[in-house]
Amino acid sequence: MRVLMLSWEYPPVVVGGLGRHVHALSVALADAGHDVVVVARHPAGTDAETHPTTLEHVEGVRVLRVAEDPPHLEFVRDLVAWTLGLGHAMLRAAAALLRDWTPDVVHAHDWLVAHGAIGLADLTGAPLVATIHATEAGRHGGWLSQPLNQQVHSVEWWLARRADAVVTCSQAMRAEVSGLFDLEPDAVTVVHNGIDPTGWAGGTKRSGAAATKAGHSPRAEPGGPPTLLYLGRLEWEKGVHDLVAALPAIRRAHPGTRLLVAGTGSCSDWLAERARAARVRRSVRLLGHVDDDTLRDLLASADAAVLPSRYEPFGITALEAAAAGAPLVASRAGGLGEVVVDGVTGLSFAPGDVPGLAAAVVRCLDDPEAARTRADAARARLDTDFAWPAIAAETAALYGAVRPGPPLPLGRPKIPTGNIFGT
Repeated sequence: MRVLMLSWEYPPVVVGGLGRHVHALSVALADAGHDVVVVARHPAGTDAETHPTTLEHVEGVRVLRVAEDPPHLEFVRDLVAWTLGLGHAMLRAAAALLRDWTPDVVHAHDWLVAHGAIGLADLTGAPLVATIHATEAGRHGGWLSQPLNQQVHSVEWWLARRADAVVTCSQAMRAEVSGLFDLEPDAVTVVHNGIDPTGWAGGTKRSGAAATKAGHSPRAEPGGPPTLLYLGRLEWEKGVHDLVAALPAIRRAHPGTRLLVAGTGSCSDWLAERARAARVRRSVRLLGHVDDDTLRDLLASADAAVLPSRYEPFGITALEAAAAGAPLVASRAGGLGEVVVDGVTGLSFAPGDVPGLAAAVVRCLDDPEAARTRADAARARLDTDFAWPAIAAETAALYGAVRPGPPLPLGRPKIPTGNIFGT
């Protein structure tokens, strides 16, 4: 099939799990013989002089990298206007491609590419598939109290209602999306995220060098002070502050326990303040962004990877930790509850439950042999439930079955004044 895929991030421009998902899916589809074109952007703040629009072949995929328009629109300051500009630029760039190539399907990844994807589906008559990776309401605990929250939600609603097929990455997200956007649950298809575990498990040979590079010395011998690792964005919904709050109780059970935090985000300074307030600042090291090799090595030397999310559509970081062989302790938020099977592939706790988080970590550290057995089970599951060739086959089957629907005039969605989840 001829697949036209739109994403606001694609390697080397990667902000979070979405970029990794689109990259792996498009390569797996190309490996299966499909003709895949991905329309993506250059780094934010660039323009047609610094980063002109290019069409290149990468790993069997044609990647159309689109230059930003001249107006001074900034992603953080002018989010909705910036996405409108991105959508218009994508539409114009892809229109040139369509002179001698017509897609069988247009696949949009999240609301930031809604304008361009809907325009291209309308222009070509191809069915529109939309993967909703997260929702604005979910990220903000059900509240849409600010104009920007309401604007983003309305674009998500438009994309979900306009799409001929909607995809989510977990059963939890299917329930969330169908409820938020007035869709029948059976009309939403669940296709999990995946991972290629190749290379992730080799970190133990380099763990000492990588840990030293990150400013941490791994345990010299069994029974030494444990190391916990958080990996991911530093945002409120990721719950890292809950892990910091649980650290004093964990250290009482296992003296000397240290927490490494790998990632960047708007909550970095706030987390440092929370650590000072909990009197564990010297036991928390904020590493910032780390490259993939260093991340593999940190996972290999960690006694547990802890993912304390309060909101998590899927949790691709849990797959990365499992691929590296790190014991997993995770909240049951959203898709994490499907990725981490409590007592089988890791240990879990209720989102926001700080005592429960501390108890789960202590249980993991108390019995390293049981933790290793669970880590091995998590690693084995990657080859069956989260393998990219199987995920690509599921996606291609959806492409083959979807048909463009009739024109559907859409008004503006009503914005609730209270909590949209009723909590």
